[in-house]
Amino acid sequence: MSSISREEVARVAALARIALTDEEIERLAGELDVIASAVATVNEVARPDVPATSHPIPLTNVMREDAVIDGLDRDELLAAAPAAEDGKFLVPQILGEE
Repeated sequence: MSSISREEVARVAALARIALTDEEIERLAGELDVIASAVATVNEVARPDVPATSHPIPLTNVMREDAVIDGLDRDELLAAAPAAEDGKFLVPQILGEE
């Protein structure tokens, strides 16, 4: 198990241009050390004969057949719109551009 030191946290923070206080560096060093230890523990039990899992419960994707259906009639839709022009919905200008 590798221990993550305060100096390593400070160096990485400097590389990332993140300003950290001494308290934050100390706290992050401890937290990152716990994370690194957990990853090392997982690596100890991960073996080629153990299958990888992404989810504890098998998932099945529910798919339906694609079906071509008639679309909506454009003229009928535009007739129901408050305003239309050149086969498109006409909306108020909001950006003030000409």
